[in-house]
Amino acid sequence: MANIQQLEDLTTQVRRDILRMVHKVNSGHPGGSLGCAEFFVSLYNVIMDRHDNFEMDGIGEDIFFLSNGHISPVYYSVLARSGYFSVDELNTFRLIDSRLQGHPTTHEGLPGIRIASGSLGQGMSVALGAAQAKKLNNDSHLVYSLHGDGELQEGQNWEAIMYAAGNNVDNIIATIDLNGQQIDGSTDQVLPLGNVKAKFEAFGWTVVEINEGNNIEAILNGMAEAKSKTGQGKPICVLLKTVMGNGVDFMMHTHAWHGKAPNDEQLAIGLAQNPETLGDY
Repeated sequence: MANIQQLEDLTTQVRRDILRMVHKVNSGHPGGSLGCAEFFVSLYNVIMDRHDNFEMDGIGEDIFFLSNGHISPVYYSVLARSGYFSVDELNTFRLIDSRLQGHPTTHEGLPGIRIASGSLGQGMSVALGAAQAKKLNNDSHLVYSLHGDGELQEGQNWEAIMYAAGNNVDNIIATIDLNGQQIDGSTDQVLPLGNVKAKFEAFGWTVVEINEGNNIEAILNGMAEAKSKTGQGKPICVLLKTVMGNGVDFMMHTHAWHGKAPNDEQLAIGLAQNPETLGDY
């Protein structure tokens, strides 16, 4: 298992991947991708029980669903650097006929991708279905999912959240990226979410908070706590408090980089703040 320094080095390289991918095509979503880099690196290198022989049914392994599919750059980078497909393929991000579209798709058969995502609010329902399928298959492995905080403004989430507790779906760990930003401003400006922890608890979920969502050690400890609470009759929610644009100073703490690509000068600044660790593609 990788140590903390190795995970941090990989996170730095993933940030470089994100910046370079989005810059190359002048399109994509760097802010949320950068904010979730530590989470994805931790998930795919330590937290999930998985193997690299990807099968769509996911039987006999932990599986993951990305609901807020617009942060595909971080997803593709971590999948590639975890051995699902060649790192060189990151060069094709958002190009015509590429398997690496702006939102993940399944029709091209990209290893690691089980659903087309990015239509916000739907990922919770899909993840719950997969979790119940594991129970029917007597598969003791877990289902993980990631959702944006602004995404919780979609009503379908709350139907699914109510369903999960009502049906004792206790083999799911749904993580909410609480960065407080969305495409048009802060979540407080667009539609305040209120007390998210209290809401999930009122819907019958067990909630674990990770207050340092860009700290790998905190993520590992928090997710281990979440895993320890599975199998007890309640679904698990992790509230991951991150900083949008983390690791690139001019992108941090603002919604402005939700879906905006850096220019040449900005790319150079961002890369200088994240020195190469494992080799660019």
